[in-house]
Amino acid sequence: MAEDYYKILGVEKTTGKEDIKKAYRKLALKYHPDRNPDDKKAEEKFKKISEAYAVLSDPKKRKEYDTFGADTFRQRFTQEDIFREFDLNEILRSFGFGGLGGGRGNQSFTYRTTDPLSETYGRPVPQKGGDLEYSISITLEESAFGAEKKLSVKKSGKTESINIKIPPGINSGKKLRLAGKGLPGTNGGPPGNLYLKMNITPHQIFTRDGDDIYMEKSIMFSEATLGTTIDVPTLDGSAKRIKISAGTQNNTKIRMKGYGIPQLIGKGKGDQYIKITVAVPKELTKQQTELIKKLSKEGL
Repeated sequence: MAEDYYKILGVEKTTGKEDIKKAYRKLALKYHPDRNPDDKKAEEKFKKISEAYAVLSDPKKRKEYDTFGADTFRQRFTQEDIFREFDLNEILRSFGFGGLGGGRGNQSFTYRTTDPLSETYGRPVPQKGGDLEYSISITLEESAFGAEKKLSVKKSGKTESINIKIPPGINSGKKLRLAGKGLPGTNGGPPGNLYLKMNITPHQIFTRDGDDIYMEKSIMFSEATLGTTIDVPTLDGSAKRIKISAGTQNNTKIRMKGYGIPQLIGKGKGDQYIKITVAVPKELTKQQTELIKKLSKEGL
């Protein structure tokens, strides 16, 4: 879980820009590298407060941070995005410092990489690798019952085979996160993540809506009128015999409880719905025509 920038600076979400600046100045005075030579903990603290100030001092970045929250913000914004157009030396000089590095040349720079200390002191800083996103096509059955697949992913010019498990109940458009399967990090940093966007291919019989599935079944006029029993397919490949009541109307929907998609989160399943359509024959034999005429005279 990403650290809270407000907590790092010791301020509230409602704190104004000037008070945020004062909070950063106080912490920068305490943890500045020139005041804490060879102190790794102070150096790390200085990095964190500088990153927090880079976001919270910028109205646009702060709004994005408040909107998405710490975790999502760090997924959407790279360190380069966070420190873009953020000149730490200029800020420190406004606080009365001689610039980051003090007696080390007073270099002036704008954040273009992830860490000012790495640029100033030449220290390699571990960087998390970039995230990757792929679209993957699965069948309706695989989305319902889960599946295991092998995916070929290109990383830094090389192709890597990754075994993945599709969880039961996943829907089209959902993203499956594979932690650590993205691009490799640098300087010992962790790899990024791999996100798989699900795409469910059309099914010959069923359509899906949430956790429910739908299909159509055609019956004859006589079956709709007198009633009958029919066998309907289910998603697991078996057949279920259901009763059609006498007088069933065209476009009637029959519900089969629990024959739908397993819920991705939680327990239970959706339902299967059968839409009954009454077939009207395009051609009749002479005998059928006479029978229909007789029925018509009887008011049918």
